[in-house]
Amino acid sequence: MNQPQWLTAAWAEFGVREIEGGRDSADVLAYYKEAGHPAIKHDEIAWCAAFAGAMLGRAGIGGTGSLLARSYLGWGVPIETPRPGAIAVLERGSDPGAGHVGFVIGAAGKRVFVLGGNQGGAVSVAAFDTGRVLGYRWPSDEQETLPPAVGVFDRALKHVLAMEGGFTDDPYDPGGPTNKGITLEVFARWKNVTIEATSRARLIDELKRIPDDVVRAIYEARYWRPGRCQELPGKIAVFHFDACVNHGVTGAARLLQEAVGIDVDGEIGPVTLAAVRQRATSEVLNAYAEARRARYRSLPHFWRFGRGWLNRVEKTLAAARMETSTATILESETAKGTDVMMQDPTKTVAMPETGKWWIESKTIWGALITAAAAVVPVLGPLIGINLPGEVIRQAGEQLFSAAQVLGVLFGTLLTIYGRISAVQRLTRRVVNVKL
Repeated sequence: MNQPQWLTAAWAEFGVREIEGGRDSADVLAYYKEAGHPAIKHDEIAWCAAFAGAMLGRAGIGGTGSLLARSYLGWGVPIETPRPGAIAVLERGSDPGAGHVGFVIGAAGKRVFVLGGNQGGAVSVAAFDTGRVLGYRWPSDEQETLPPAVGVFDRALKHVLAMEGGFTDDPYDPGGPTNKGITLEVFARWKNVTIEATSRARLIDELKRIPDDVVRAIYEARYWRPGRCQELPGKIAVFHFDACVNHGVTGAARLLQEAVGIDVDGEIGPVTLAAVRQRATSEVLNAYAEARRARYRSLPHFWRFGRGWLNRVEKTLAAARMETSTATILESETAKGTDVMMQDPTKTVAMPETGKWWIESKTIWGALITAAAAVVPVLGPLIGINLPGEVIRQAGEQLFSAAQVLGVLFGTLLTIYGRISAVQRLTRRVVNVKL
């Protein structure tokens, strides 16, 4: 049984706690930073919302960017029934401004079990009365659940090279001689040489024959990493990388910040990353594309290159929408076999939920109950069974409810057992899954 990637990330932090006295936990301070509050240097401030935001961020989903637990009442979409990985927002005392937030791992009767930060000063599991629950939340359909993984850079680079083409030396292009999108100036700087009258022709000839591995290294070092593309959701990473190449890293950062509606300073930090992840991917892409179009139209050479520039935006937008992130697996270093979840609940394929166990399906149960209610009253008397259809329906619905409760209870016990029995430190391994 799979669990959401943010819940896997949260389990990996199980046991982290505050440090008593004058010292501060580096792990807790990291939660503040990842949640968008790097200025906080002490762990005395309530950090349940910081923990939730950090774990969501590690799964490529934006949190609320707030340290207020109740801010999550407006995050994602509401769900009526708790399920593993759902955000649970709880009241704390009579203060309407206070609260607590964590991740649901199970429920039984009038209790919900929550894995969260700042529970007894640590990342732990605690049981809460369901009467304290203010709401359960789940990521919306458009929120990505995976960070960009291995392979996104190569696919993004392939698109950029297709857009840039081969060698050009257009007198109207301020970049001068350019091959595969790399200008002569950038190439010379990479080689750590100066462009002089005596060396210019030789450098142009070398630029025309630039090796593919050098091209890849330049793009990664000058645009992909400085643009922090590796920290963005896959679809947005593809679009942003192309913008970094075409507008410069700072220019692309400004356009991205304009697209997500935050202060524009040309520096991509925690605030920008959180703002990107908090919004629907399609919304960010559309706004980013429009910002690029407006920028192109403002340039003095739009009359000559405008049609090509706008065409590039459309093709890059199409490429970004087609990007599919690769799954990431968090597992124990010594994990063996294929039935990962039965060995330890933290060893799970970190992919968005795409299905569910058949016993959880109301559709299947409804079909079974309806069929039984129609068939048994007719055939039953032939073998000595005489049950009305309504009795069968009621019995089937009760059996379905019992199966749901047992499933939740089993999952909760399995999860807690896995954490108690786990002895190996978790490490990250990346695998590619072809879809």
